[in-house]
Amino acid sequence: MNQDIKNIEPIEVWSHFAALNSVPRPSKKEEKIIQFMVDFGNNLNLETFTDAVGNVIIKKPASKGMETKKTIVLQGHLDMVHQKNATTDFDFEKEGINMFIEGDWVKAKGTTLGADNGLGVAAIMAVLSSKTIIHPAIEALFTIDEETGMTGAMNLDANILTGEILLNLDTEEDDEIGIGCAGGLDVTATRNYDEEEIPDNTTAFSISITGLTGGHSGMDIHKGLGNANKILNRLLFDGFTNFGLRIAEINGGSLRNVIPRESFAKVVVDSISKEPFLFESNEFINQIKHEFSNIEPQLKITIETTEPPKKVMDLGVQEGFSRAMYAALNGVYKMSPDVEGLVETSNNIAKVEVKNGQILVGCLTRSSSESSKLDLANSIRSSFELAGFEVEFSGAYPGWLPNMNSEILQIVSNNYRELFNSEPKIMACHAGLECGILGQNYPKMDMISFGPNIKGAHSPDERAQISSTQKFWKLLQEVLKNIPEKKI
Repeated sequence: MNQDIKNIEPIEVWSHFAALNSVPRPSKKEEKIIQFMVDFGNNLNLETFTDAVGNVIIKKPASKGMETKKTIVLQGHLDMVHQKNATTDFDFEKEGINMFIEGDWVKAKGTTLGADNGLGVAAIMAVLSSKTIIHPAIEALFTIDEETGMTGAMNLDANILTGEILLNLDTEEDDEIGIGCAGGLDVTATRNYDEEEIPDNTTAFSISITGLTGGHSGMDIHKGLGNANKILNRLLFDGFTNFGLRIAEINGGSLRNVIPRESFAKVVVDSISKEPFLFESNEFINQIKHEFSNIEPQLKITIETTEPPKKVMDLGVQEGFSRAMYAALNGVYKMSPDVEGLVETSNNIAKVEVKNGQILVGCLTRSSSESSKLDLANSIRSSFELAGFEVEFSGAYPGWLPNMNSEILQIVSNNYRELFNSEPKIMACHAGLECGILGQNYPKMDMISFGPNIKGAHSPDERAQISSTQKFWKLLQEVLKNIPEKKI
């Protein structure tokens, strides 16, 4: 079926996308895709090199007659989020993505598609390999590890690029032009606990939260989607309060930039309370499912008897942990006072691990305001520190401040109007784009972001629209023809 993808128009984009998706490229394990891109540039006889951290840079001279135009940077990231359905057998480190066409959409079989940011990368590859597209001098920048820390952008040397304009091809709505984004901060709470013997006369249960939508923890955070870790904690808290439930293990969520779709726990309850516990828990489950019925219709919560664990968490630590999980905010903290409908600050409780005497809770706090980001992060820190946790802040990256006077913004906006006879939406987004980081080392670079329609990014429901990709490709080519002259 991947062969069929290569025949979609525009063929020059989709064929490169299919080639990209044949190469494993999970975040922090990009060795194969880096070599793939280096070979790609060298095979075109273009100047190609990697920097100290693995970013790939490919330079292409201007088309005939475009030599006096400003040099542009075409930028996208090589890594992709690796998420799959629980029933899908797939190894992201060894296998290429299995794609198929459904109507106007390209999808993957049970995994993320990698259109974020594979379609942007493929479009840049199409420009680099073309002999007919009109363009100024190009510096193609392919960064690594965007999805789990933006370390590629953070470690890019300030002297590598000479371009005056940067086109970031990493947005997911084809009628939007991105001019700003949120910054982020990883908040990690950890604590050790004493393991205790299982009390006598107990029954063990496994609790599973599955079937949630998941999605991008920035772009989708305002939708009120279910967070599997928070839902699980509601059940654990209720079971502990009313029936003395004891926690043995928890494994919930995965990547920080993904709203957790699944969370699992192993617990024990006094055997004499088994039936009342199941009755009340099922009543509570029905309430939760009704609460989410419109937005999470596939939510599935199960409680089943299982083999007893060897140990359970110390009672005092368990109580503090469960209360801290309840107190820690998940979702929208503050809306932007300047841009209507834009989330300013949010938090995603992305990962919870409890096992072998150790607890880890991983969060990603986002904000377009540095002070508000720190305010929320300190609130979450306080929730866990009051329960005896150690809390670490790491992986901070800045937001991208909008510039309404941007020259490239005016060019892209005008080209959009002329091509499509409609007004583009000038937007800032509540996601992390690399523009903010790149702007620290290149403060004079004029930046803009645009891309095709991609839905369900960071989840196995990710899909890319074929007709929208045609629109995006048309706009990109038009913009390349209209880059302004260098200033003398």
